[in-house]
Amino acid sequence: MSSGMINTPSPKDRDNSEQDQFLTILSREDALARFEAALFPRAVPAEKRPLAAALGCALAEDVVAPIDVPPFDRSNVDGFAVRSADLAAAGEASPVRVMLNDEVIACGTAPTRPVLSGTATAIATGGSVPRGADAVVMVEHTQPAGHRAIEIRRAASPGQFVSYAGSDIARGEALLRAGTVIGSREIGMLAACGIAHVSVARRPRVAIISTGDELVQPGQPLRPAAIYDTNGAIVTAAISENGGEAHFFGAIPDDEAQLESEMRKALEASDMLVLSGGTSKGAGDVSHRIIGRLGKPGIIAHGVALKPGKPLCLAVCDGKPVIILPGFPTSAMFTFHDMIVPVLRRMAGLPPRSDAKVNARVPVRIASELGRTEFVMVSLVEGSDGLIAYPTGKGSGAITSFAQADGFLRIDALADQMPAGSEAEVTLFTPHVRVPDLVIVGSHCTGLDLVTAPLGHAGLVVRSIAVGSLGGLSAAKRGECDFAPIHLFDEKTETYNTPYLSDGLELVPGWRRMQGIVFRNGDRRFEGLNAEDAVRAALADPACIMVNRNQGAGTRILIDRLLGGARPDGYWNQPRSHNAVAAAVAQHRADWGMTIAPVAHASNLGFIPFAEEHYDFALVKARKQRPAVQAFLDALASEAGRAALKQAGFRPA
Repeated sequence: MSSGMINTPSPKDRDNSEQDQFLTILSREDALARFEAALFPRAVPAEKRPLAAALGCALAEDVVAPIDVPPFDRSNVDGFAVRSADLAAAGEASPVRVMLNDEVIACGTAPTRPVLSGTATAIATGGSVPRGADAVVMVEHTQPAGHRAIEIRRAASPGQFVSYAGSDIARGEALLRAGTVIGSREIGMLAACGIAHVSVARRPRVAIISTGDELVQPGQPLRPAAIYDTNGAIVTAAISENGGEAHFFGAIPDDEAQLESEMRKALEASDMLVLSGGTSKGAGDVSHRIIGRLGKPGIIAHGVALKPGKPLCLAVCDGKPVIILPGFPTSAMFTFHDMIVPVLRRMAGLPPRSDAKVNARVPVRIASELGRTEFVMVSLVEGSDGLIAYPTGKGSGAITSFAQADGFLRIDALADQMPAGSEAEVTLFTPHVRVPDLVIVGSHCTGLDLVTAPLGHAGLVVRSIAVGSLGGLSAAKRGECDFAPIHLFDEKTETYNTPYLSDGLELVPGWRRMQGIVFRNGDRRFEGLNAEDAVRAALADPACIMVNRNQGAGTRILIDRLLGGARPDGYWNQPRSHNAVAAAVAQHRADWGMTIAPVAHASNLGFIPFAEEHYDFALVKARKQRPAVQAFLDALASEAGRAALKQAGFRPA
């Protein structure tokens, strides 16, 4: 059989009595297993590509973020940068009047004047929040009040309409893992970090040959008894759709010598050869006979228990796959997608294909705005009773909200919320999203990337959702994760983490990391002091501004211990990461804060050690025997993992 129709033997063909017969009919599973066993494992070649040419490729190595994104505290709206404490009493009946500073902060403009008490600075969406300000009020919520003054009729909470430095992407975090397929979202992440070129798996070069005397290429006149070559175009497109670099060598007549010559040329120039026709062992079908002369081991399977697709021929010639698809287009494409696509995608470093929609439970309440249909991006994790959809709540300007999500769910315009526990249909962004093998919800640390790297390299999908120590414990109690990273100090027992465990949770020791005061090198208020004296010096200087951490963070507990009941300027500036604290100090928006030693050193800041905290893991006992959980425990205890943590500045437990 040749492409498109059954071939009628010509005088040059051998007598039909000489036709070979199928040697052995294999099941689909056996045929595919034998084919893959003859091809894998094999190294996936890598190449450097510019971002514009990397779309659809798989990353060949991990990508670490070289900068914070955003690189500064950024306004999310057009309005005025203010001190939230100035507006504590603001209301419709009691507006607060503030004076405007003589600058306007546009995108790309660095602020030059601080926001002092009783003042505000006009700021555009995307503008850099100036020193002294800890919130932004929308311009719609203000009224002019004379020369260079405005009235504000709404109170502002600390952090309102502010995206903190590193809140989207933190410098030093694993931005993308090897094997990640690069789509528009991933390109956005890479571009946001200033990365212009990436190392990707090289697309397999796939040669396509159609066979048959009767074939005519589209666009040419159709002679009597001939047909147009449909398989050539279909297979070429399907290869491109599934990660291959397709090269069509044309249609070759049923001439054994000519066909063998073209097959050798195509195979030499390619990583894979796909033919259509010439496999049903009719008198004019000669492709399968040629394969035995192209390399070892040769034919792996010739005849598969598929309908349609029985004549499929699978071969490996000196390490290169050679496939002869049935000639009928329906049979050719059925067998290609079912049997060849998995191999092709694996050679391209791409994941298997999957369905486009799934049902999942939403574990937390999602507020929505009445009158607007809302699409909420979610990350999918496996729960005890099915899929769970976690909203990716980093804000509308966050690159990772889009890139790290698996899909989205819809909230109707007539609803003001999606209640916790709701079942929702999730539309996937791509047909090949995999539910993560390991789910980690809690406090994030750059050391966590070091421990999970071997799992990603082994093909496991690890999902890490940073919600803080207390948020992670809540997720663990609900059975929505495997591990909850925590670093919580209990003042009553003066111990870390264990007092916070509940039934069903088990503590897995992680590593120790030094928390301390971070400041700019050369600041005489801090140099040479211990942590307690440094904080006393800061409190004694009214011009000294601190940067705090968010409530629920273990670091916040340590800061409050040092401060006692004091609430210095900057106390309500509460970013959610160590990187954001370091960025605030390095960029002179604050003078001191608390972070971990590796982050301080990476930012070239001064560091005063205060307390070595315990970064441990609350393990959900019911999930302990899962393979991915055991793989994580093995990586955590391995010599390689411990060495990587030590090199990064952590002390393994």
